[in-house]
Amino acid sequence: MQHKQSGITLTSFAVVLAVVGFFIYIGMKLFPMYLEFYAVRSAMKGFAAEAGSAEMDPAEAKRSLFRRLDISNADNVKPEDVTFERTGTGVKMHVDYEVRRSLIANLDVVGKFDATQDLTTRGGQ
Repeated sequence: MQHKQSGITLTSFAVVLAVVGFFIYIGMKLFPMYLEFYAVRSAMKGFAAEAGSAEMDPAEAKRSLFRRLDISNADNVKPEDVTFERTGTGVKMHVDYEVRRSLIANLDVVGKFDATQDLTTRGGQ
């Protein structure tokens, strides 16, 4: 009785390893971008929960938000990316920014992030 061996060859293993390595590399480039976005959203929610956040003037509100962003190490959000809009129930804070990371050689990956938070007179409730 003859037994036939089956399995993955060294070449196939190298190809699988290269593909898995490439996706891990992509993940290592994308994960910090999304982690920063969740830190931005968390800072916005924390600011909205602060008493009197809806009554602050926009410059003071930006300073307070950017203090939170500095603690979270969210460096890609610039002051011009943050806007405030008065609504009937309070103020709507809008953060719209872009993150560009080098991927391979002259290829970049771009993440466009957009978050909105209501600042009501009841402290973000």
